[in-house]
Amino acid sequence: MDIVTAKGLTKDYGSLRAVDNVDFEIVKAECFGFLGPNGAGKTTVMRIIYCFMPPTSGEVKVFDMDVTEEPSSIKSRIGVMPQDDNLDPDLSVLENLIVYARYFDISKKDSLPLAGELLEFVGLKEKANINIRNLSGGMKRRLILARALINNPELLILDEPTTGLDPHSRRSVWEKLNYLKSKNTTLLLTTHYMEEAEILCDRVAIMDSGKIVTIDTPQRLMNLHGGTLEDVYLKLTGKSLRGQI
Repeated sequence: MDIVTAKGLTKDYGSLRAVDNVDFEIVKAECFGFLGPNGAGKTTVMRIIYCFMPPTSGEVKVFDMDVTEEPSSIKSRIGVMPQDDNLDPDLSVLENLIVYARYFDISKKDSLPLAGELLEFVGLKEKANINIRNLSGGMKRRLILARALINNPELLILDEPTTGLDPHSRRSVWEKLNYLKSKNTTLLLTTHYMEEAEILCDRVAIMDSGKIVTIDTPQRLMNLHGGTLEDVYLKLTGKSLRGQI
């Protein structure tokens, strides 16, 4: 079953073509990754999928619903973990989850135990009542992941989920994401970490200058082109990942 389908997806910002006539599909319970240098169009594609902005042309469907025609129905079934920290700095860890749950019409009576379960899942249960200003960067990333799960999404969209994390925190997030995938949650992510893509992704799309260069499994790409996934990326885009993060 296809969770996301895109046909001829194009997005222009004035004279700049950020996404140029791309096609892809994402199937249920897979982890699909977009890889590419800064400015390749990855985040723009993600924002169109979660109905943050409309495409200029082409068709994008999520759960077989058009993103321009049924955005509210789509948003109710997805979770988004943005790259930026957009937590409410005036609230505690627990309050950030409870307030966010209101967007999905989840009552406080229901959101309170749910938030507790999610904080336990991401290892933040002991931090529930502290202000988020007192969290480390890694803890904030885990809290943003918990927030993205508050509505039990069928599709979880992750924009650079582990950027800036230390190796231990990064692997902790990987464990959580692999667990979610084992429970049939579909994952869509962008990342600059090729090791992350190799570990998490069933398939990857390598993007450059708004176009999709190739879509395949990490292993097949490495077998076809030789070397690591980072070597494949360099060969296909002519760009190094160094300095991209």
